[in-house]
Amino acid sequence: NRGPGRTPLSWSSRLKIASEAAQGLAFIHKKDKIFHGYLSSSNILVDQQGNARISEPGLHQVLHSPSSPNDDYKAPELMLNNGDDTGLKKYTQKCDVYSFGVILLEILSGKTASGESGMSLVRWVQSVGKEEWGWEVFDFEMLGDKVMEGEMAGLMQVALLCVATLPKDRPKMSVVHGMIEDIRGQGRRNGGNRMVSILNDFSSDSSPSHSERNLGLR
Repeated sequence: NRGPGRTPLSWSSRLKIASEAAQGLAFIHKKDKIFHGYLSSSNILVDQQGNARISEPGLHQVLHSPSSPNDDYKAPELMLNNGDDTGLKKYTQKCDVYSFGVILLEILSGKTASGESGMSLVRWVQSVGKEEWGWEVFDFEMLGDKVMEGEMAGLMQVALLCVATLPKDRPKMSVVHGMIEDIRGQGRRNGGNRMVSILNDFSSDSSPSHSERNLGLR
C-alpha cells in the first residue's frame, strides 16, 4: 500500500522475494499431491535481511478446507464446488501455482489481489494489452530503468502463465522458480534485451512449453 512516510520496496528486493517464495513453494511441491492450500501474499513473510519465507503450509489440514482466504487468490476450477463443500478432491498443486501468480501480479503492480472498481487484479491485468503494461500495470514507482522494466516484463509473463485458466497450462513451481532466477541473472547481464525478446515471443505463443523454452529451461 502507498502512503505518506512509506518507502517503496525496491525492484531488486521484490524480485528476490518472488524468487525465494517460489523456491519455498517448489520445495513443498517436491512430493506428489502435497500442496500449501492457503496461499496469499499474507503468507509471504520477510525478515529484516529481506529473506522471504512461506508460512502456514498445511493449514488446510487443520481447517479441513484448502481454499485460499480470499477468493481473488483461488484458481478458477475451485470456484465451482460441484457438490463438494471441502474442495479436497479438486485442489492440486496447480491451484497453488495460480495463487502464486496472483502474488506476482501484486508485486508487479503494487495493487492488492482484490483489484479496483469491482474487478479482480487478474481480470484487470488480463484485460490490458501488453503494449500498455508499462503505464497501466507496472507499479509507477518502479519505472524509469530499462533493465528493470525488462525484468518486470519477464516476470509478467511468468505471472500470466501461473494464472492460466486451465491447470494443465500452468507450469510447475520448480519451473517457475527457474524462470524467475533466469530473469534475475539474464536481465542484468543483457541489459534487459533478452526479456524484451521473450516479451515479443509471448504474444505469438503463451503456452508453458514455449515460454520455458525461450527462458532457457529446455
